[in-house]
Amino acid sequence: MATNRDRKHYNRAPGSHSGDADEIVIGAEDPHEGQGLCGTILSVLSWVLVVCTFPLSLCVCIKVVQEYERAVIFRLGRLLAGGAKGPGIFFVLPCIEAYTKVDLRTVSFDVPPQEVLTKDSVTVSVDAVVYYRVNNATISVANVENAHHSTRLLAQTTLRNVLGTKNLADILSERESISSSMQSTLDQATDNWGIRVERVEIKDVRLPVQLQRAMAAEAEASREARAKV
Repeated sequence: MATNRDRKHYNRAPGSHSGDADEIVIGAEDPHEGQGLCGTILSVLSWVLVVCTFPLSLCVCIKVVQEYERAVIFRLGRLLAGGAKGPGIFFVLPCIEAYTKVDLRTVSFDVPPQEVLTKDSVTVSVDAVVYYRVNNATISVANVENAHHSTRLLAQTTLRNVLGTKNLADILSERESISSSMQSTLDQATDNWGIRVERVEIKDVRLPVQLQRAMAAEAEASREARAKV
């Protein structure tokens, strides 16, 4: 059974529902829990510094985030409760608080061509494009070291895993269905990182040269057979 000491390191992301067990932020500071003596002393000293250097301190303490950004603030290394700040103006205490800006706009990246062995033992090269955005700024900073890089790597493995369960004919004829399956799989896997995958598109399927020639010869023979009828 987890003790109070264990539970204090695992808090829900601000704004999450009670059933969203996947939206857990590691180390989120409990607003009802004290900072400790050292933390309190440092906070007081920081405020004294702000007052003594006023109004010059405003240039350092007042920050602005755009409409499409959010700021995740850490105080003495701990994530502040209350969620990400923005858009607009927010205040940062000097020396004891640091912040990370997170862009919430949709971005895209190309999945490099992946060599995939299909279910019917044909090796094909497939690439894709993925559209995604940060859905929860706090989780994307606190729960994963680099959410964008991790999403790119996961997209590559997901592409190989999904296509590896399909026959070549299915890959060529059911691109939309496969893209939808990839989007759903990626979106679920990246939920713990605060990432929402909005769309996946398979760009190109490259067949081995010998297989292309065989398919071309088969198509030519089929056309000639129909022409003779």
